Amino acid sequence: MAKAIISYDGTENDDDALALAKLFAGGGATLALAYIRHSREFDQSRETIAQHDAERRLEQGAARLGDEAIARHVVFSASTGEGLQRLAQDEGAAMIVFGSDYRTAPGHAEPGGSAQQLLEGGSVPVAVAAAGLRVAASAAIRSIAVAAQDGDDAPRQTAESLAAAVGGSVVPAAGEGPFDLIVVGSQASAPAGRLALSGASRALLDTAHGSVLALPRGTSIAF
Repeated sequence: MAKAIISYDGTENDDDALALAKLFAGGGATLALAYIRHSREFDQSRETIAQHDAERRLEQGAARLGDEAIARHVVFSASTGEGLQRLAQDEGAAMIVFGSDYRTAPGHAEPGGSAQQLLEGGSVPVAVAAAGLRVAASAAIRSIAVAAQDGDDAPRQTAESLAAAVGGSVVPAAGEGPFDLIVVGSQASAPAGRLALSGASRALLDTAHGSVLALPRGTSIAF
C-alpha cells in the first residue's frame, strides 16, 4: 500500500496538499503529516513554545483531513526538502505531497522552493497540488494524463494503477487540460531512481491545468 507524506505548515496552499493527499487515500494510500523545524531553540521556554506550535499545526491538518489518528512527524532539518526526503525514506513512503507556491494561479501546479529542490535530483516521487484544490467541492481523480518519457514505463504504470484504484481514466497529456492529475517521469539522461524533468515536461506543467505527480527515473507507484 502506497504511503504519502504531506508537507504541512497550516497555510492555505498546504490545505491544497491535504486535498490532493485525500484523493490518493481514496485509492488506498495511507497518509502521514510532516512539519519541518529548522533548529531547536536554546532557551527551553522558547523551545517548548516552538514545539507546541509545530504540533498544533499538525493537529490542524489532521482535523482538516478528518483523521485524528493520522501519523504526525515534527522533523528537524536545516533544509525542508532534505528533511522530508529523509523522513520519506525512513518511513518507506511512496511520495511527498506539497501545495503549490503561494503565487500560483488557480488550477495550476507550481512547486515552491522545497518541492523544486527535490525535483532537481531527489529520490522520492513528488506530488504538487493544483492551487485552489482545497475549495473544489467535487474534487476527484477522474482523468490522469501521462507525460511519457522515452524508455520509461513507470509513469504509465503508475497512472494505470491509480486509475484502477480510484475508477479514473488514463488520457494522453495533450493540450492544457484540465486534468485531475498529470503523471510525469524523469528525462532519459537522469540517473535511475533520480528526479530530473525535461524541458518539454516543464513546459507542459507550466501551461497545463491539474495537479502533478513527478517520478524519479524508472520509479513507479503501486496503489
